[in-house]
Amino acid sequence: MRIIAGPCQHESLAQSAEIARECKRVCDKYGIEYYFKASYDKANRTSANGVRGVGIEATLTDFLALKDELGVKTLTDVHDAVQVRRIERQFKDAVDVYQIPAFLCRQTDLIQAACDTDKIVNIKKGQFLAPWDMKGVLSKTEDAKEVWITERGTSFGYNTLVVDYAGLDWMLNNLSVPIVLDCTHSAQKPGGQGDSSGGNRDLVPGFARSGSALGISNFFLEVHELPDNAPSDGPNMLRLEDFEKVVKDIHDINELLTR
Repeated sequence: MRIIAGPCQHESLAQSAEIARECKRVCDKYGIEYYFKASYDKANRTSANGVRGVGIEATLTDFLALKDELGVKTLTDVHDAVQVRRIERQFKDAVDVYQIPAFLCRQTDLIQAACDTDKIVNIKKGQFLAPWDMKGVLSKTEDAKEVWITERGTSFGYNTLVVDYAGLDWMLNNLSVPIVLDCTHSAQKPGGQGDSSGGNRDLVPGFARSGSALGISNFFLEVHELPDNAPSDGPNMLRLEDFEKVVKDIHDINELLTR
């Protein structure tokens, strides 16, 4: 089992360390591999007024400190091939997984630049793609060390996403890479608050339990100690204090299925 968890944006070393420490404690308790996630730049915001992040330099310098202090593996988004090359040149040891954002999941140059490194590549499935469309995306990843595909909900009318468990089942049985369920972005309402995205974090535990029952063993959860004060994705982010309960449910269902 694997869990990717952390804040939407990296805000400070102290805050990310608090989140990473608790997430690692919980994952270690249940024998689950943990990756800390945070973004240095949220390049795809609903409006120009959205807070984007503290940037590559500050974020990845802090990633190095987190790895040194806590021994965590890390994941962050990349948005173009130039960013990949910059990180490989300046902060190669700071990142273990490059994540391709959902809206960029068909960008050939970006995907291939990430796959040309020695990093794992996590590709978010676009909200606009059918599950079988990911075969075309995977055709661009031949040189990758390892690839994951992450489901983050499918567009269903204005400002609404649905989690397609039939589609998840198809990917589990037809794609030869690990499938990750992003329970928090699946609870998002893109642009639902006019100048920002809305969401409903109350849906997250149910998505996690349902995914685990389907056979998913890899999960993506954005968490924050005060999600209502987060600079992005607050409405759909899990409260840090609720993280362990969700992980325990995932673990317990997985244990039942694998007995």
